[in-house]
Amino acid sequence: MLDELARVARLYDFYGPLLTPRQRQWLELHYHHDLSLGEIAEEEGISRQAVYDGLQRAIKALEDYEARLGYLQRELALREQLAAAVRHLENYRHGGGEGELAEASRILQRLLELPEGSTGKN
Repeated sequence: MLDELARVARLYDFYGPLLTPRQRQWLELHYHHDLSLGEIAEEEGISRQAVYDGLQRAIKALEDYEARLGYLQRELALREQLAAAVRHLENYRHGGGEGELAEASRILQRLLELPEGSTGKN
C-alpha cells in the first residue's frame, strides 16, 4: 500500500483538476514544495488552522473521487499484474522453463483483452 504522501500525490495526479484552485495550490505547496502549514498560512495571510482544515477538505475530496471512480486502484492493480508478468519473464530468462513464458504471455494477453477501465481482477 502507498504511504500517505505517495497516496495523496497519486490521487492529486488523477483528480487534482477537479479541486478548487486554492485546494490545488495548497496541496502543491505542502506536498510538492514541502512547505509547512505555518509557511503556507503566512504566505496566504491566514491561520495555520485554516490551512490545515483546507488541506484536510482537499484530501477528503481526493479520497471521495477515488471512492467513486477508482482510477488509482485500477492503476495499482494493472501495475501488479504487469509486475507479475515481468517476474515470469525474469524466471524464464534464468532457466525457469516454458511454463514461465506461457504464464507471462497469458497475463499480458488478458490485459490486452480487458475492456477499457477494467483491472482484470475479479
